[in-house]
Amino acid sequence: MEGLQRCFVLHSRPYSETSLLVDLFSEKEGRLTVIAKGARAKRSRVKGALQPFIPLLGKWSGRGSLPILTHAEALSLGLPLFGPILYSGLYLNEVLARVLAPHTSYPELFLDYLNALRELAQANNPEPALRRFELALLEHLGYGVDFLHCAGSGEPVSDTMTYLYREQLGFIASLKPSQWSFTGHQLKALASREFTDRDQLQAAKRFTRLALKPYLGSKPLKSRELFLPQRRSGPS
Repeated sequence: MEGLQRCFVLHSRPYSETSLLVDLFSEKEGRLTVIAKGARAKRSRVKGALQPFIPLLGKWSGRGSLPILTHAEALSLGLPLFGPILYSGLYLNEVLARVLAPHTSYPELFLDYLNALRELAQANNPEPALRRFELALLEHLGYGVDFLHCAGSGEPVSDTMTYLYREQLGFIASLKPSQWSFTGHQLKALASREFTDRDQLQAAKRFTRLALKPYLGSKPLKSRELFLPQRRSGPS
């Protein structure tokens, strides 16, 4: 069928008595919201497919701000995300829904998202997959950072040196550690997106939160709040 696109549901909510408003992330059009007419009806053929983490082939029509979903079929079963891993997947969806401009194509980011979900589905620790995706997202948003060279001298970063991060400039050698500073060892991990120890993961999380903050704004992420009951109920 012509016009079909690979896509994922990011979020959906009721619309009228039997329909849904569905936020999609599609391979060719990026983020968009469509009306899925009759999707809440008992006999709806698409009701089961319009769930997060199910790879879909979809089609929609209409020139207005809310196209009509005309076709949706699951390409496979949903990727198995449970517990904290599920919350991590919801976090990815919420970030995409919040930072991506509508109807803007990000085909490479779509593949990064698909790979992140696959990695999460097989992971015991979701942190490496989340950090890799956040770094890929920042790159696709045009947030280019040179992790391997000092912005002041142009020299390659040294594992044992400390570097201060300055927005829109890069990393500059510094003798005063702060929330904006990173070691050369940590910066090399950020550049390769490979994290071999907890220190590198914590540094990556610190950097991506700093870098994503202007895009996400001050409103708390609902998906992050889901982790709080888990933490409270865990061992102290």
